[in-house]
Amino acid sequence: MCSTLTPFGNAAYYSEEKERVRQEVNQWIRTQHVFDGMFDFDKALMNPKAPNELFPAYDFGDHLHLSDAGYKALADSIPLSLFEG
Repeated sequence: MCSTLTPFGNAAYYSEEKERVRQEVNQWIRTQHVFDGMFDFDKALMNPKAPNELFPAYDFGDHLHLSDAGYKALADSIPLSLFEG
């Protein structure tokens, strides 16, 4: 199993170059077939109005770490069917 990298726009060390790398890594993760499964944490946590940022309700306040609602969204995004059989 693997997961995409979550957004961190507006975090203290954010840069356009780091965002470009994050997007490249996420694209690779989404299109490879090396792992048994993939969790798209980027999609689950991003702000649709600003995809390089966490959804505001999921942001603990530093634009990097998750609030309790963010961790719930993260857990809810995992398809439990991946663990069957």
